[in-house]
Amino acid sequence: MDYCIQLYKNTRIPLRKDKYDHGHTGIEMDNRPVVQNKKTNLLELEEHIYHLVDVDKPNVYHNLFPYEEIPKIAFNDRIVPHNMPENIWITDTTFRDGQQSRAPYSTEQIVKIYDYLNKLGGPNGIIRQSEFFLYSKKDRDAVYKCMERGYKFPEITSWIRASKKDFELVKEIGMKETGILVSCSDYHIFYKMKMTRKQCMEHYLSVVRECLETGISPRCHLEDITRSDIYGFVIPFCLELMKLQNEYGIPVKIRACDTMGYGVNFSGAVIPRSVQGIIYGLISNAGVPSAQLEWHGHNDFYKAVTNSTTAWIYGASGVNCSLFGIGERTGNTPLEAMVFEYAQLKGGLDGMDTTVITELAQYYKKEIGYDIPPRTPFVGRNFNVTRAGIHADGLLKNEEIYNIFNTEKFLRRPVRVAVSNTSGLAGVAHWINAYFSLPDENKVDKNSELVKEVKNWVDEQYESGRITVITDEELVQVITDVCNRLGIGELLHGNME
Repeated sequence: MDYCIQLYKNTRIPLRKDKYDHGHTGIEMDNRPVVQNKKTNLLELEEHIYHLVDVDKPNVYHNLFPYEEIPKIAFNDRIVPHNMPENIWITDTTFRDGQQSRAPYSTEQIVKIYDYLNKLGGPNGIIRQSEFFLYSKKDRDAVYKCMERGYKFPEITSWIRASKKDFELVKEIGMKETGILVSCSDYHIFYKMKMTRKQCMEHYLSVVRECLETGISPRCHLEDITRSDIYGFVIPFCLELMKLQNEYGIPVKIRACDTMGYGVNFSGAVIPRSVQGIIYGLISNAGVPSAQLEWHGHNDFYKAVTNSTTAWIYGASGVNCSLFGIGERTGNTPLEAMVFEYAQLKGGLDGMDTTVITELAQYYKKEIGYDIPPRTPFVGRNFNVTRAGIHADGLLKNEEIYNIFNTEKFLRRPVRVAVSNTSGLAGVAHWINAYFSLPDENKVDKNSELVKEVKNWVDEQYESGRITVITDEELVQVITDVCNRLGIGELLHGNME
């Protein structure tokens, strides 16, 4: 019986040769050497060296992605082992992908946000890099001004068109690394680029070689990897990239881009949708080191965060994110989400200053005019506000009952209780103190005249038949009116959101 390699080396099973895409025989496999895995200390049979599978017609996986139906998630129960690197980090695309879905930031805004990213990432550089466009003078001015800051982290990198002229521009500015778009699915190769796989690979390799010849480290963005032929194109291409790395002695990074958000993190799912399967293949079959591998996710199916975390757990050192998830279509993986994913996986923040996340949210609202949806985790104005009466009662007795962690400590966002007919005087006082972030000397209690008048107004609302909670906007207006009438307007001065 002929034997063929399945997706992962620990799951080889006998198969009919005609069911295996590449058609390798058992004879080829029997000649491969047995070697010791230095990490597990187990003997393993070396993987086959994958060659490009050139095809006459594009393989667009219509069995998984039928355009007139909802995409399908299929399983083959091939299990991949956990393989989280010792060091993991975040890279930022706020100024690149994040600018492709909104009005461009001004130079001053970019520099200010870059300052925040440096502070948020901390002295250990958990936010490792930030990528910039170089197309316009405004883009380049922002790069120069950020470089003048002299920060070690985030390292400033670029994203350019694949041309010799742009490579020289990167070198002139003084960058050591740049991103290059290398679309890898047959959707792009055949339909957009109008090439065959062989032609496309040869084109990409020539572009990467040009980059290496200028002394710049290329970061290859494998666009649309979750609809690509992983073992027929992606792995052979990355093997060639690793050869160029060895030839020039310059690192070649790989960014696995889930451009359409099709990736899934379910154990046993098939590639190309399996995140862990893609990461495994790039590391084990293409020889890409974890430190040179990062995941770039989109949120079309609400999986950007979990897929990014999965990429970490299965071997990628980097995950690429944008602030508040702002990016193409449904957006990228939110950077602030991965800060807390990092802390949960590593057991600590390793020097990151999470209070900066709140500062950034306030900056975006006040200076940039960006409205963050109110229920957005960590940054929305209602993310730690409880509205259910029974929850509010428990929260007022012990906030650990209904708060995810000490949000006052990590985000300078004290837990809040929405006001309703069950809130009582204590609930109203708690709302005022928390919403306006009043210092201890200005805090109100249930005996405050302000609290009593607001509570009377709330009671009148429900006595007249209201059944919904009081909105923040209504309370702010009522509190402002009462303060003005009582002549204590200075109480809230400077603390209004």
